[in-house]
Amino acid sequence: MSLNKVMLIGNVGKDPEIRYLEGNSTSGNAKVATFPLATSERYKDRNGNLQENTEWHNIVAWRNLADIIEKNVKKGTQIFIEGKLHTRSWTDQSGNKRYTTEIVADNLQLLGKRSDNPGADAQYQSQSQTQTPVQPNTAQNTATAPAQPAQASVDEPTDDLPF
Repeated sequence: MSLNKVMLIGNVGKDPEIRYLEGNSTSGNAKVATFPLATSERYKDRNGNLQENTEWHNIVAWRNLADIIEKNVKKGTQIFIEGKLHTRSWTDQSGNKRYTTEIVADNLQLLGKRSDNPGADAQYQSQSQTQTPVQPNTAQNTATAPAQPAQASVDEPTDDLPF
């Protein structure tokens, strides 16, 4: 058995790039959206100074999910992405073999304030996935509920995992 699953919450680093494969937008060919997503970790070092570590992830979304991204996602938008890791290789103009690892998105949920994101309370899933998505905050998974991060008190655990 194997599992290839990625779940990220972060901010979009630049406006998504939208491309069409094998033709143009009127020919009905596959649409792909690509953009960088930043995830940040904040912590205090040994001296008590606040440190921040930012990781950048390359996100790729196909077809209907690319349509949704084109209409609703821009630089700075906070999103939840669920997908899988995919590594590609190619040979550059100098003859060197190059590699890149991307997150191929299956699900997208817009986060943040409604004023920042036109569809902030909407949750989107690609057509290719048939399973019910696992969401980070199951109490607010209806399309009418606003997407807000869960608040945990000091006495409560931060997750509900059985292990």
